[in-house]
Amino acid sequence: MNIVFRLETPDDYYAVEEMTRETFWSFWEEDEDRTICDEHMLVHKLRNVDALVPELNCVAELDGRIVGHIIYTRSWIEADDGNKYETLTFGPLTVMPEYQSKGIGRALMRHTFDEAKRLGYRAVLIFGHPDYYPRVGFRRAAEFGLTTSDGSVFDAFMVYLLYDGALDGIHGKYHIDPVYMQLTEEETLEYDKRFPPKKAHILTPIDVLLDRLEPDAASAIRELGFNSIDILKSRSERDIASLPGMDAKAVETVRTVMKEHKFPWGES
Repeated sequence: MNIVFRLETPDDYYAVEEMTRETFWSFWEEDEDRTICDEHMLVHKLRNVDALVPELNCVAELDGRIVGHIIYTRSWIEADDGNKYETLTFGPLTVMPEYQSKGIGRALMRHTFDEAKRLGYRAVLIFGHPDYYPRVGFRRAAEFGLTTSDGSVFDAFMVYLLYDGALDGIHGKYHIDPVYMQLTEEETLEYDKRFPPKKAHILTPIDVLLDRLEPDAASAIRELGFNSIDILKSRSERDIASLPGMDAKAVETVRTVMKEHKFPWGES
């Protein structure tokens, strides 16, 4: 494939948002309260925040058609030594559904990581698929003594070093622009009127998995408090395998059920 990378322009806005909407329409939300995806609304808002890094707001084109997009904002680590260290975060990272699993997402990351390094940034921190991103070089933030702003640590919180030793001696809490936490259902529903009507995504009930697990394993999954299997994408295979009652057979059942419902999950 002859992929062309270039900066996003205002002429691209609608196409990028429509692609983002289509890609994330069935994406889970942790509180499971929203009725439609809001990633396209997030992209719209990110373009107008001071933390935006326009030099890294990039689209991927194939035969003149936009098939991918990545957008970055400045973030920072509030370190234990009292200093603040600037970092980057990206997201949403979008690849048009029919072009996924072709390396376009990885190529977008590689291209922008090289540019971010040239611009003098030290690291990229994200909240992402905990079994996918380690394949492209991300490491768990806990390895670096980093937590979220509220002190949490989990496998989906990850770090990519733009050069060796970039975070040596830097430990503390990670902060992102408030815009990520300020999306509302009301404004998203209103903004969504700009796009063709689309049926709301219906979450897949957790019972489709529980019914196929042995009692101990089913109990372990039930204790997580999830109402649907959609949110399991946020938990790594390592994390699920460590639950009491989960054995190799149970983990394979989780992988199978997730695959049946077209949810990527697990290390393989």
